[in-house]
Amino acid sequence: MRLSLLITAAPDSETAHHACGFAEAALRGGHDIVRVFFADAGVLHGQGLSTPGRDFPSLCQRWQALHKSHDLELVLCVSAALHYGVLDDANAASWEQPHSSVAEGFIISGLGQLAEAQLASQQLVTFPGAL
Repeated sequence: MRLSLLITAAPDSETAHHACGFAEAALRGGHDIVRVFFADAGVLHGQGLSTPGRDFPSLCQRWQALHKSHDLELVLCVSAALHYGVLDDANAASWEQPHSSVAEGFIISGLGQLAEAQLASQQLVTFPGAL
C-alpha cells in the first residue's frame, strides 16, 4: 500500500513516537511511504539544533535513519517552519540569520507537497498534535 503521513504532533509527544514507530513498521512490512509531511509543531522534528534528552531517543535521528535507508521524503511546512524558527539556507539568508537550523534529510516546502503526496497515495495517515 502507498501511504503518506501528516504529522502535526510535537516531537516530545507520545503521538510523535507512535508516528515514527508506525512509519518504521509500515516500511518493514513492505508498504511504500510516498512522503512524510510535518506541519504545525510537527516541524520541530526537523530542528537540527536541538539535543536529544538522555531518557528518550531522538526522533529526528530516527526519521533521518528512515530517510537514509528508504529514501524517505521528510518535508517541513514552510510557514510552520518559519514560525518555529526552523530555517534552511535560503530562509536563513532571507531573514538575515547566521545559519540554517534544519536537520540533514529534511526539506522545507509548501502545502503543495502534501497535496501531491495525497494524490500519489492510497491513504493519508495523520498524527495530530494536542488540540
